[in-house]
Amino acid sequence: MPTTRARLGRRPSSSSYSSTISTIIFLSLCVLGVWLLTSTSIIPTKSTTRTSSDSSTSSSIASTIMNAHNTISDDAQKTQKESANVFKDSQGDLPDDALKTGDTNRPQETNEIDKLQTDVSSDNTKDSSGGDSFNANVDQSLRSDENGKPEDEKKNVNVVAAENTQGLHGTESIEEQEKQKHLETQTSEESSITQKQEAEQITAAIAKPTTGKEKGEEDVSLDSGNDAHGVSADNTNNILSDHDQQKRLEQHQQQEDDQMQQKLKPSEEHTQGVTSKEQIKHDEAPIVKDDKIQNDHKAPVNLTSNVPVLKNENNKTGETIVPKESKESKKTWSTQADQSVNQKERRTVGTNNQDSSVPEQNWQLCKVEAHADYIPCLDNEEAIKKLKTTKHYEHRERHCPQEAPTCLVSLPQGYKTPIEWPKSRDKIWYHNVPHTLLAEVKGHQNWVKVSGEFLTFPGGGTQFIHGALHYLDFVQEAVPDIAWGKRTRVVLDVGCGVASFGGYLFERDVLAMSFAPKDEHEAQVQFALERGIPAISAVMGTQRLPFPSGVFDLVHCARCRVPWHEQGGALLLELNRVLRPGGYFAWSATPVYQTLEEDVEIWKQMSNLTVAMCWELVTIKKDKLNSVGVAIYHKSDTNDCYDQRQQNKPPMCKPDDDPNAAWYVPFHSCMHRVPSKETERGYRWPVEWPERLQTPPYWLNQSQIGIYGKPAPDDFSADLEHWKRLVSKVYMNGLGISWKNVRNAMDMRAAYGGFAAALRDLKMWVLNVVNVNAPDTLPIIYERGLFGIYHDWCESFSTYPRTYDLLHADHLFSQLKKRCKIVAVIAEVDRIVRPGGKLIVRDDSVTTKEVENLLKSLHWEIRKRISQNQVGILSAQKTFWRPNATVAPT
Repeated sequence: MPTTRARLGRRPSSSSYSSTISTIIFLSLCVLGVWLLTSTSIIPTKSTTRTSSDSSTSSSIASTIMNAHNTISDDAQKTQKESANVFKDSQGDLPDDALKTGDTNRPQETNEIDKLQTDVSSDNTKDSSGGDSFNANVDQSLRSDENGKPEDEKKNVNVVAAENTQGLHGTESIEEQEKQKHLETQTSEESSITQKQEAEQITAAIAKPTTGKEKGEEDVSLDSGNDAHGVSADNTNNILSDHDQQKRLEQHQQQEDDQMQQKLKPSEEHTQGVTSKEQIKHDEAPIVKDDKIQNDHKAPVNLTSNVPVLKNENNKTGETIVPKESKESKKTWSTQADQSVNQKERRTVGTNNQDSSVPEQNWQLCKVEAHADYIPCLDNEEAIKKLKTTKHYEHRERHCPQEAPTCLVSLPQGYKTPIEWPKSRDKIWYHNVPHTLLAEVKGHQNWVKVSGEFLTFPGGGTQFIHGALHYLDFVQEAVPDIAWGKRTRVVLDVGCGVASFGGYLFERDVLAMSFAPKDEHEAQVQFALERGIPAISAVMGTQRLPFPSGVFDLVHCARCRVPWHEQGGALLLELNRVLRPGGYFAWSATPVYQTLEEDVEIWKQMSNLTVAMCWELVTIKKDKLNSVGVAIYHKSDTNDCYDQRQQNKPPMCKPDDDPNAAWYVPFHSCMHRVPSKETERGYRWPVEWPERLQTPPYWLNQSQIGIYGKPAPDDFSADLEHWKRLVSKVYMNGLGISWKNVRNAMDMRAAYGGFAAALRDLKMWVLNVVNVNAPDTLPIIYERGLFGIYHDWCESFSTYPRTYDLLHADHLFSQLKKRCKIVAVIAEVDRIVRPGGKLIVRDDSVTTKEVENLLKSLHWEIRKRISQNQVGILSAQKTFWRPNATVAPT
């Protein structure tokens, strides 16, 4: 029933008066009394309660006016309660987890991601001022109905409720009532002003253009940190409830004051009836829509129920911050660029600032002799021709062009989408790697065979013709302490061939970094990568391998044809550098088990060399099935043997020789001393796998600042939790990627290896790349049972084209723009990613847009773009497009 009718229905009856005259006299006295009381310039302070000692005239006047006022107050209270209930209903649809937040200083509490951490009503109360003074006067039952209201409306409700409570008991003075009326009017005006200001803020916040967005673009809050500072929360339910809230609030608004409707109109139009500041923050993220996903042969990913909102707790304004390495950490962390000082002498590329603008691209195919197998830094014919000698395999080492190429590599004729793992371990498409020389030369040794349109790999090699699994058992039986997948987790396979050894180590829960040169045994590493086995193109020539010291648990060489004994044992000393103290070297070659004159002489020299290096020959074991043998050496984990040697051959390295310097650093034919302090890396063996994956290395201490500003062990743990959340909440479900098709992956800018650790349970491997100008965290990555490599992305990577299913670049391109042309880096990305492969870019919004434009010019498909403020995530997929291609590949 309308309020006006309720008021009319409660007027006093005229039958209570004897005559019309007496009624007029009585009302005149009432008016006179009110005028006398209100016209006084100074009103003495009075109690809120009155006694029976008041005069009968004043009591009569007050009683009459009170009755009338009580009638109005009852109606106002009823109307206000109805309004409160309506508004409460409209706010009751907010999900419990609409405002989950994270604490950057408490990574151990990351499980709170699935719990309510911030209450909507408490946040609203904090955001508004002056509400507490009124809440003290609110009846408890009425207060419980107001949890979902904006604070300014609570003020109005509290004023009316307080007035009604006092009026119903007949204890408040007329002066106090007048004060309350004045205060109510003032509060209403203040509320209107506040709501108007909020409406203006909302209008400014959401008035950004929403048209013209590309397919796949979504705006959500993004955790920008690479430092484990973000916590996700599902905001979709909150957004989807706005429609229902709008309908309910529209009905309620029809009953409200016309003046308030006009003042609230802008807010209603732009916020769909939500006036809470905290709700506005959430509602700025629109509903995430489905994209039409192609090429993965599955239903489109529904993103409306699983795309989280990621926030940074330290960022009180709600803006996203691009992560930066802390200034303190730069004082404690060295880089490869610092350690490998001769890099500055050898190369100048990548040291000058470049124009970061992205011009319109006219992509062309590379006109090179290598054609579809082009590796810029290994196929630089011009630089190779200028070499004075090739005696030490200098021509197989890296010789990068001074200007990184921006051309595109062609596809082999008949190229097909690669066969998925694990089937790819046994066979690949012939046309993807159309090389038969290795099959012709090594076919009888079960390396690789041609079988119709496939190349098949029986699982053997020169030293394990009858299969790699038998060979792996044979090695562990020789030295049980090797313990595949427990004590031994990360292996270096030298001269890997087609990498069957590393391919079958996956069944033992072991990662093998396999490498071989790009030589006359064409496409060894290309075969390995096409099969889904990690490998790089490299050679042991004159320069150190791009790995830290003391990181591999075991080094393996199966008839790798490396002259270990020559040049004072320079190459074996390089293995000694990268082998962990207490690790093993498994050498399976003819000098171990054959008696030919050449083999006997090599064995003699190897024996003398290994003794001088303080390597212990643990065993020589013969394999009757394969008619081969293996010699297994153990590297000393103390300096006792070094101190007791009669001769200093090979010599000990000088104290200023950094064993971790590995980027374009020439061999130093010397040995580094083994760590002798408990706090030094390499003093003791890591914990067994898989515990070592999540265990901070013992040599990270609380006094050392991590790369993101926390104590190093805490930084490590927080980084792991951060990537677990981001991968599970966003990467797995929100980027339109079919992860079952991903086998070969690379983290182009790894810190602690958290991205790879978060993907541990998938049947894939991740090569962690630590940039030469970034903090040298690669030893940490190896310590936790993962693997990686040093690299400078201003140069080409040492791998064949089309060898990776997925590349991940976390805040990489924004840093590279300061040093080299981003166009060349994108061309390199296009070179090493397979058609159908993916790229995930997580960077500032400007850089992400530049990358997106370049990818579009390459005809990549933009699968998903998630962005807000200054941070974005971009997911893209490479197509089969090539410049001037007339026939699309099958």
